[in-house]
Amino acid sequence: MTERSAWPSVRLGEVLTSVSREEVVDAAKEYRLLGVRLDGRGPFLRELVTGANTAAKKLFRVAKGDFIYSRLFAWRGAFGVIGEELDDSCVSGEFPTFVPAPNRVDVEFLRYWFRLPATLERVTADCSGSTPLTRNRFKEPYFLALEIPLPPLAEQQRIVARIEALAALIDEARALRQQAVEERRALLHAAARDRLAAIRTSLSPLGEWLDRQRGGIQTGPFGAQLGSADFTDSGRPVLTIGNVQFGGLSTSELKYVSEQKGHTLERYRVEEGDILFARMGTVGRCCVVPGHASGWLINYHIIRVALDQSRVEPRFIHWAIRASRDIDEYLISRIRGATRQGVNSGIVRGLPCRVPPLDHQRTIVAELDALQAQVDALTHLQSETAAELDALLPSIFDRAFKGEL
Repeated sequence: MTERSAWPSVRLGEVLTSVSREEVVDAAKEYRLLGVRLDGRGPFLRELVTGANTAAKKLFRVAKGDFIYSRLFAWRGAFGVIGEELDDSCVSGEFPTFVPAPNRVDVEFLRYWFRLPATLERVTADCSGSTPLTRNRFKEPYFLALEIPLPPLAEQQRIVARIEALAALIDEARALRQQAVEERRALLHAAARDRLAAIRTSLSPLGEWLDRQRGGIQTGPFGAQLGSADFTDSGRPVLTIGNVQFGGLSTSELKYVSEQKGHTLERYRVEEGDILFARMGTVGRCCVVPGHASGWLINYHIIRVALDQSRVEPRFIHWAIRASRDIDEYLISRIRGATRQGVNSGIVRGLPCRVPPLDHQRTIVAELDALQAQVDALTHLQSETAAELDALLPSIFDRAFKGEL
């Protein structure tokens, strides 16, 4: 291992040569067009397109081992290496491409160097454009003028191997933590399904348990009643399909309408204990409205179910929709496909439920909510661990290019 202080500083133009494998577009040919992901995640196949369906007059072939970047998003780390699976694909002229000098530079070493925050700061400083942060282009002369501390090729390869070995350990740790979360979720679902299956009460449609005074089941407003032009930066919150999650009502991204507009949509308001049912997407995705969301509105993609809470516990119905075999089979028989789009109020009204006495419902809910809390705690821990693992990578890159690995 050579000391970092002994590494010579080399301009990229000394070890990389620009290459342009230009090809005039043939209307009858099919082309594999590439893009380059941000944050050093490299090239990817963006689309397959025939020459007749592209506005480009010419494209540029790339080859395995080429180093490539996006002029437009270089400041966001859009650098990478062409792998074997993308060999002989094409890019537009917005993706400068280079071949490495033999026995001088390992392109994987170069790829990791472009993930260093200090390197990207230099790239950003050299970008130019009329619209900052969106149209800043990193031009080739600036790229080739960058200076990189470059050890001998064997040392570059050793450093790359060390980085990849440590990165693999991080990925393994992340995967094991995620696997633990998924296994706990599966156990929760199995426990909920078994608990509900043990109920001996006869089946009855959900429609028998509605609060008739509040309209029972209500579909959100049509587009003519609520359109994109009605949304504002603040005012009365409007819940959309993305807010409805099994784990509860997600409020990270809310839409709003003015109080005046909200007054015209009062029939679509929700109250604490209502069930919100997504009309499309994941089968049976639903949640219970918490107290702080009372008075909010729903959009067209949500069905609101107002329950008679003197007879039925909302969270019991929530668990039944999530885990009951009866409801799952019912939905499968009426809506085909993995995502089951197009659930309507009639289907929701007919959901077959086994509803025991209220005190029994509450006992079941307490048991299942306690298991859910354990899963939530593990999920939170997994998120914290993932953040800690993600923070290790920049540290590894920094140490690698200081000659400390």
